[in-house]
Amino acid sequence: MATGHTLKAFDEDLDQLRGLIAEMGGRAEEAIAQSMQALVRRDTEAARQVVEADKRIDLLEAEIERQAVQIIALRAPMADDLRDVVAALKIAGVVERIGDYAKNIAKRVHVIEQSPNIEPLSLLPEMGRIAGEMVHNVLDAFAARDPEKAVAVCERDRALDDFYNSIFRTLLTFMMEDTHNITPATHLLFIAKNLERIGDHATNVAEMVYFAATGGHLAERTRGEDPTRPHG
Repeated sequence: MATGHTLKAFDEDLDQLRGLIAEMGGRAEEAIAQSMQALVRRDTEAARQVVEADKRIDLLEAEIERQAVQIIALRAPMADDLRDVVAALKIAGVVERIGDYAKNIAKRVHVIEQSPNIEPLSLLPEMGRIAGEMVHNVLDAFAARDPEKAVAVCERDRALDDFYNSIFRTLLTFMMEDTHNITPATHLLFIAKNLERIGDHATNVAEMVYFAATGGHLAERTRGEDPTRPHG
């Protein structure tokens, strides 16, 4: 079998790698939506299915890593081609973490299911929708090798941060009003934080897409203030 970089062979390998990332990203995006639906409906069985489905995301990451290493070893890509392969490898790791955050949300459904109706719960679905859209859009940017779409994803991160800050303050007030609210509200706060982290990871992917497409780095983005982070 001949080794070395040939245009057609490399393109076929890269297309296969992108296909695996598209499947992995689609599953992560679906996990976000399903975990939020399970939360709103207090559906522990649906939440269990999200946790179980995460195993497929982990397997896809392992396969992407195997194929990326093989491409580098057999095709010896350089310059733009090498950036594409390295970006795919890094993106797979980030998407796996996004899947983990969705799984963590699903794991908290059983606690919320046992709690009385919590008003701030109504704030989370919109935050989940934004996070899911960011994941979807950044993977579209990767598939299209579109740096402008990548920049647009980074710009949405501020909105998600602002949403998290609003939820944080609402939940803090909710806990102060009644100590019985502390446990369920704390779990909701962790869920909101998981969604905020999904947005952060989507922007990390966007930065990788931008670099793979242009060879340059995005200017450091300005984040919304996190009320849980100490000052000074």
